[in-house]
Amino acid sequence: MNKFSILLVMLLCSMTAWSQGKKSVEKTIIQSLDQKKENLAEVAHQIWEWAELGYQEHQSSALLQQTLKEAGFEIEVGVAGIPTAFIATYGSGKPVVGILAEYDALPGVSQAAVPERQVREGHNAGHACGHHLFGAGSSGAAIAVKEWLASTGHEGTIRLFGCPAEEGGAGKVYLVRDGLFDDVDAVLHWHPGSMNSASARSSLANKSAKFRFYGNASHAAASPWNGRSALDGVEAMNYMVNLLREHSRPESRIHYVITRGGEAPNVVPEFAEVYYYVRHPDMAEVRALFERVVKAAEGAAMGTGTKMEYEVIHGIFNVLPNKTLGEVMYSKLEQVGGVSYTPEETAFAKKIMASYRLSALSPGLANEIAPFEVVEKGSGGSTDVGDISWVVPTAGMSAATWVPGTSAHSWQAVAAGGMSIGHKGMLVAAKTIALAAIEIIQNPELATKAKEELLKRRGNGFSYEALLGDREPPLDYRK
Repeated sequence: MNKFSILLVMLLCSMTAWSQGKKSVEKTIIQSLDQKKENLAEVAHQIWEWAELGYQEHQSSALLQQTLKEAGFEIEVGVAGIPTAFIATYGSGKPVVGILAEYDALPGVSQAAVPERQVREGHNAGHACGHHLFGAGSSGAAIAVKEWLASTGHEGTIRLFGCPAEEGGAGKVYLVRDGLFDDVDAVLHWHPGSMNSASARSSLANKSAKFRFYGNASHAAASPWNGRSALDGVEAMNYMVNLLREHSRPESRIHYVITRGGEAPNVVPEFAEVYYYVRHPDMAEVRALFERVVKAAEGAAMGTGTKMEYEVIHGIFNVLPNKTLGEVMYSKLEQVGGVSYTPEETAFAKKIMASYRLSALSPGLANEIAPFEVVEKGSGGSTDVGDISWVVPTAGMSAATWVPGTSAHSWQAVAAGGMSIGHKGMLVAAKTIALAAIEIIQNPELATKAKEELLKRRGNGFSYEALLGDREPPLDYRK
């Protein structure tokens, strides 16, 4: 055998050993999370039971902190001036891989874990976006990576960010603004959904505000001429903004709710408030469109003889896709696979599907994985992950925690998230993120390549400036 043949044999043996070693690590991680399934499900369900709103998630945050502390993480509490935000860290050195965890619920979507509409008595909120699963699943992933670091002595840091108030509170923006991601090399996150996907996908930028109108109260029948109706101000603003829709870009989204409209029909309203969201795939367009909404509010106040002030509640960037990290996440999701239902879960799923007239869909779709794609232009919803993605290479995925076809922010999402279907999807996400994090730690060149992609997508001259300005976290926005 010549020298070339000997070297080739040695190389093949080395590659085989490396491949077997890699498979052994991945198998160990998956087995470890399978063993943690019941504990993670208990944590998730307890947060589901509490269903705490944004910036009020004191019990939920404390439970996740306790879970991570008992696993060996160092915990920093109350970061970025937010009592329910925290950072859990284990390891040392580079690369630093961040994992995001959420845990806030939504108001007005109370639901029991049953396949028909059933409000939970004494509860006015529910996890209609599955953040209880998000928080518990991400914590499970971080713990699995920590155990691998501890057992191997491998250099690298795993850091879980406890992120409150994603639903309209922009909790992550304050963490970014305070520089808490400055030394992070890659960020991984996931979201509950009705399918399994790991595409590199953008989102809509979003800015919101509460517009408050102040008038003069008067008897609505005896002396209405002495009154100036704050509700007139709100309605005039809404009318003008609705006219504005014709003259905004097709991808724009403007929506609102009147949060205060007066106290009694026979009293000219002295105070009224309307809460607006402005969205677009491009954050620069959001800035411009929001200013037009403000002008409408100012005009409404002038025309109705009222006074107006507004408070920006949140502002978030569109997600900047990262193909490099997205491909890593997708490869791990393919390896982990989707969600397989038991006969009981299939029956539950069919009842849920019938409730939104999609019974023609197959529950088996929960076991499939959508093809990988890069989506540069956002549509649908918004997320404060967007701000992170402009400062750190970021990749996300969704797991089938809900029955196929389920819409987020629905009672059907709350129901599935409160039982085994949700728990199974959560475990898919935990395994996928843990494997992706270890892949990045073992191959730091992936983080380097992802950063190069980020800088190219961002373009020259980028300087981070939060859409919400310098306001403090709106800790009472849900009160």
